[in-house]
Amino acid sequence: MNNFVYLASQSPRRRQLLEQLGVRYELLLPDSSEDTEALEVVLKNETPVAYVKRVTGLKLDAAAARLKQRQLVPAPILCSDTTVALGRTIYGKPDDARDAARMLRELAGCTHRVLTAVTVQQGRRRFDALSTSRVSFDVLTAAQIRAYVASGEPMGKAGAYAVQGKVAMHITHISGSYSGIMGLPLRETALLLRAVGLKI
Repeated sequence: MNNFVYLASQSPRRRQLLEQLGVRYELLLPDSSEDTEALEVVLKNETPVAYVKRVTGLKLDAAAARLKQRQLVPAPILCSDTTVALGRTIYGKPDDARDAARMLRELAGCTHRVLTAVTVQQGRRRFDALSTSRVSFDVLTAAQIRAYVASGEPMGKAGAYAVQGKVAMHITHISGSYSGIMGLPLRETALLLRAVGLKI
């Protein structure tokens, strides 16, 4: 069996984390014709856990179809999705700088959850896991939020922040998986990859 996985993610952080595990991967990215943003639309009354699991499953469906269409060598496919939740409110990627500032204002001074779902498909079998972590933020001033948004770091990140970036100076407490907060929980991912036969 080929000892590599297809990574169906555009996130450089997920690539970095897989490399940290020593896992060989090839990217299995969407075509320009695919509407990847449409997969991330929240359904009415959807809980954060149901949302992150559903989106990860949809991403994997799309990746499996891509693999078949491109007639690539069979290998396990890895998909992951991360969302930030405060209560039942889901914080995805901000639409723009104003939206990023709104999210940061709402998360400031609170403890929120970071949910990362991981799914691996090998043939017709799927294995999945969910990592739940908690992150507490300082109370942030309007100036601190403006400065962080102006750095550009919040864009493209669930909850409008990158735990490994500048926002770390405002994090008072983390409970759970640091790699899960970054976007790929390494313990859960390693267990799933071993389940499909990868030697790691």
